Amino acid sequence: MAYDEQLAERIRGALRGRDGVTEQKMFGGIAFMINGNMAVGITRDELMVRVGPDGQDEAAAQAHARVMTMGDRPMRGMVGVAPPGVASDADLQRWVDAGVNVAAALPPK
Repeated sequence: MAYDEQLAERIRGALRGRDGVTEQKMFGGIAFMINGNMAVGITRDELMVRVGPDGQDEAAAQAHARVMTMGDRPMRGMVGVAPPGVASDADLQRWVDAGVNVAAALPPK
């Protein structure tokens, strides 16, 4: 399994009813885009959230979150959230909304 399919279904539910949502295979997982900009994604069993460069430190300081890395390199403006951080639907929705808000503020691609 390249990514957690159950988490993907939960994200689809959290995004239901939003305009401009698409899915794309990315990073060996799946990304959920808003108007062509990645909002959230999944790699293995971890949620990846676009929080923007200005929100990264605050987001990474939250429980079960960390600065996302690709290999040894930090990904600017992205955090990873371990499964316990999205165990409840409310926690998942909070992270998804954060990613959507940042992605929606970017120019469409």
